[in-house]
Amino acid sequence: MARLFLLPFLLALGWTLWLVYNQIPFSQGRKGYYWIIAGTGVMVGFFTLMLWITR
Repeated sequence: MARLFLLPFLLALGWTLWLVYNQIPFSQGRKGYYWIIAGTGVMVGFFTLMLWITR
C-alpha cells in the first residue's frame, strides 16, 4: 500500500502518452487530468476512512 502514492503519477503519465500518441492537444485532454486527480482523491479518502475505522 505504500507505493499507491505513485498511482496518480503513473495515470497522468499514461494519459499524457495517450494524448501525444493520438495527437490530441492538451487543452482538450485537460478533463482527463481532473478525473485522475478526483479519482485518486476519492481512493485516498476511502483508504483513510478504512484505516480510521479499523483502528
